[in-house]
Amino acid sequence: MSSSNVTGMLDTIIIGGGQAGLALGHHLKEQNRNFLILDANPRTGDAWRRRWDSLRVFTPAKYDGLPGEAFPADPLSFPTKDEVAGYLEVYAARNSLPVLHETRVERLWREGDRFIAASNGSRWEARNAVVATGAEQVPRIPGFAAGLAPSTVHFHSSVYRNPGQLQDGPVLVVGLGNSGAEIALEVSRTHPTAVAGKPGGELPVKHGRTAARYFLPIVRFLGMHVLTLGTPIGRKVAPAFKAHAAPLIRTKSEDLLEAGVPFVPRVAGVADGKPVLADGTALEVANVIWCTGFREDFSWMDPDLLDAGAMPRQRRGVALDVPGLFFLGQEFLYAAASATLPGSVRDARYLSRKIPVPR
Repeated sequence: MSSSNVTGMLDTIIIGGGQAGLALGHHLKEQNRNFLILDANPRTGDAWRRRWDSLRVFTPAKYDGLPGEAFPADPLSFPTKDEVAGYLEVYAARNSLPVLHETRVERLWREGDRFIAASNGSRWEARNAVVATGAEQVPRIPGFAAGLAPSTVHFHSSVYRNPGQLQDGPVLVVGLGNSGAEIALEVSRTHPTAVAGKPGGELPVKHGRTAARYFLPIVRFLGMHVLTLGTPIGRKVAPAFKAHAAPLIRTKSEDLLEAGVPFVPRVAGVADGKPVLADGTALEVANVIWCTGFREDFSWMDPDLLDAGAMPRQRRGVALDVPGLFFLGQEFLYAAASATLPGSVRDARYLSRKIPVPR
């Protein structure tokens, strides 16, 4: 779709064409709203296609569908990242959602009672703007990483695809969230591997079909309905949830130890081109994979729309101080599950009822 297909004032601009933006688009289409989805990627689903080759989602397929269309797989299976990408692409086409690809919004601001989004010389006006850019925006890499020796191969987990990207020799995986654990286990099959970091807890059962049938429904309920900003316990755990690695789900500490992957203290810096641990140990490694997460980036939004550069005060994605501005798909936006497929779908349904209908 090209910008020439859209004329006049839009009801809503959705910035981000991942699962959250598509789910919201489905509801707005059902309401006969005049909206447009602006997606920076060449194809719908590319955010998933770019993940590492062996990635599978943690939620079973029965929970991975978007509104009106179940995920086309065994309900107790765990889809691959390419299956998710393909599903999203087909979903957007089958529902005739107005997605404009290769359109990275460079600036969003407000003029009077309307929002203006600009990209590569084009601009769109709308009464409402929804920021659905997701939780994984800018890779977080410590500044001292630049001090590693030129001979050391190092990159963020968002760049990792498979062990073939690594040179011979030991690998240090920095960070022990789910990405770090899964990548470390895979890499350990071809390279001596160590992990720097501590897990933020672990799922107390073995991940798989049995868990999908009996245990993960409980986890889903907790993540969707108990650990929310609407409950005392949810408000208490939200800051820690955002600041620390999520509990290990599929690959556990025991799996790593059985594979011969030792845990070492956190990386505190770099000296003489080598990573230095918190206990002062300098490691001789040939490769470093930074599984250190992401940070939010709203630098493309006008400062008047933000709170000191961060997401403004909001309630379930509705900005409290900027009428017509909404957020969707961010980490713990409302619940612990808000950035997941099931959580973003639930939040999109709620938000679709909160976006004002034009008079």
